[in-house]
Order: sequence, then structure tokens, then C-alpha cells
Amino acid sequence: MPNIVTSASVDQNLALAKQCSREAALAGFKAAAIGTIASAIPTLASVRLLPWAKANINPAGQALIISTVAGMAYFIAADKKILALARQHSYENTPEHLKDTSFQGTGRPHPGFFRP
Repeated sequence: MPNIVTSASVDQNLALAKQCSREAALAGFKAAAIGTIASAIPTLASVRLLPWAKANINPAGQALIISTVAGMAYFIAADKKILALARQHSYENTPEHLKDTSFQGTGRPHPGFFRP
């Protein structure tokens, strides 16, 4: 039975994808903000209080440390959110006609380009 794709179903899927994208970006932004603060405080404090850090970490190094942590936090949080949303909208929620993706066995002939 062929499945007919309607404009409404495409629009609904597009709206869901945009919503999920916004949620992931917001989660990543929040994590980046927290990561920036959490890394900036000890980095800036150590540069002012520890003699080794004061001598060896210049302002560019400080910025690199802080921005690296912020970037990592953004992508890790966004990835976790994307995976959570993917699980939420996963296989169990798919229509029945899309669930049968199993291989039909060796009795079924292979397409021509798979034949030895």
C-alpha cells in the first residue's frame, strides 16, 4: 500500500523539526553561558593569584581557555538535547507501514546490482 505524502504532513514535519532545532539551540546556549562563567572565574582568578599562571597565560590564552569550554558546553548540550528529542520521536511513534524495515530473507531475489 503506497503512502501518499500530503502538503499538510510535510508542513507538520517541518514545523516539528524547526521546534526541535530551536529547543536544541536554546539548551546549547544556556550550557555555553554557564560554561563561560564556570571557566572564566577560575581562569581569571588563577591568572591574578598564581605566579605560574600570571607568567605563562597571556590574555589570548585566557580567552582561548574560556571560549573552548563555552564551545564544548554548547555542542555537548545541544547534542544531548537532539538525542533526547530523537528518542522522544523515535521508532515507537512511527506509523505501522514504516516500521517493517527488516530484511526479508535469502528467498527473496536480490536486485541486479547485488547479484554475484
